[in-house]
Amino acid sequence: MRKAALHNLGCKVNSYETEAMQQLLEKAGYEIVPFAEGADVYIINTCSVTNIADRKSRQMLHRAKKMNPDAVVVAVGCYVQAAGEELKKDDAVDLVIGNNKKTELVSILDEFLSDKADLYEETIIDIGATREYENLSIERIADHARAFIKVQDGCNQFCSYCIIPYTRGRVRSRKLREVLEEVRRLAELGYQEVVLTGIHLSSYGLDLKDSEDVGLLSLILKVHEVSGIKRIRLGSLEPRIVTETFAKTLSGLEKICPHFHLSLQSGCDTTLKRMNRRYTVDEYLKGCEILRNTFPNPAITTDVIVGFPGETEEEFAVTREYLKKIHFYEMHVFKYSKRNGTKASQMPDQIKETVKTKRSSDLLLLEEKMSFEYRKSLIGSEAEVLMEEEYERDGIRYMIGYTREYVKAVVPFEKELKGTIITGKLTKMLDDQILFLHHS
Repeated sequence: MRKAALHNLGCKVNSYETEAMQQLLEKAGYEIVPFAEGADVYIINTCSVTNIADRKSRQMLHRAKKMNPDAVVVAVGCYVQAAGEELKKDDAVDLVIGNNKKTELVSILDEFLSDKADLYEETIIDIGATREYENLSIERIADHARAFIKVQDGCNQFCSYCIIPYTRGRVRSRKLREVLEEVRRLAELGYQEVVLTGIHLSSYGLDLKDSEDVGLLSLILKVHEVSGIKRIRLGSLEPRIVTETFAKTLSGLEKICPHFHLSLQSGCDTTLKRMNRRYTVDEYLKGCEILRNTFPNPAITTDVIVGFPGETEEEFAVTREYLKKIHFYEMHVFKYSKRNGTKASQMPDQIKETVKTKRSSDLLLLEEKMSFEYRKSLIGSEAEVLMEEEYERDGIRYMIGYTREYVKAVVPFEKELKGTIITGKLTKMLDDQILFLHHS
């Protein structure tokens, strides 16, 4: 029995695909072992969202070969699409497998291990030309509380800073029937929460020509009908998808979690235009207002890039004030990182690293303040918490999980609570990050 070790880099979609590849290997008779010395095959699902991600991908590939020079080191995913020719020349890499070829992992490995011909040309496709969704699926998730379900791949947006349309290709949606089959299977195994995710989730269904009624909202409505599933959480959404109809429909679905991640990137229209983001700050604000008028105190989270080429102090100040106005529950703050092959990498007025660091630190402090204030606003409210694991603080044992708003909450330790959903009142803050749930 050959031993295989997998390592994932990057996004939730990558995590899903790594889990799916692991299950393919297990079905083929491989023993899955930790990513340490002793594996016969190392599979690194790479990321290429920034130059730094490229470097981390290369480092993990070389680390794998160093741990066992006789092992087969396999590079998979986005970095392969971005730098396939370069990887072919890398002595640390034995096989490269691009996106939309992961389902063939086992057969490609079998051919390679049988000393057959060079497979490089067969394992990297023109991802921009394909319109076929790669039908990876999972039968279980390592996290026994919630299951991430990939429903869509690719992106048509071409933001000026982003390489993803070139490494993931155009929008490709998973068939509704296949999504529902997986949701039902996971529900039967006891998973109570599903998270619908994709590279550009809001585009789900745009490419499904065989039906006029297939879009993200239609998908959500169908998933909501699956018995056993008690909570549905959505991945990152484009602001423009939030209309009165969208929000009102979701608010009528009891399983929907009122946690909405709306990607922003900048609170300044001038910067958004350079980024090729296809909305204005007024449109974004309207989406947030619709959600807050439809749901009681929803959790709204976002991504922000600081130090984008040409971002002046005035533009940054506009963004900062805008973020305060929206008052997010959480913000993921990123310093702009140049990505070769994108329009932004060639733009003039690249920002110094010291300036980016200062702006990032400024927004992280703001994020900490807003996040604390949002958590505090939940005190006294009824909450529903999906318990996930044991937690210890100051010598006291608790069970910890997440509310529907994706806020951490704890209860006194009871082992049998793991994987269950309990309700109660949020009575106090255990610290700046965690609330205490009183339940009977």
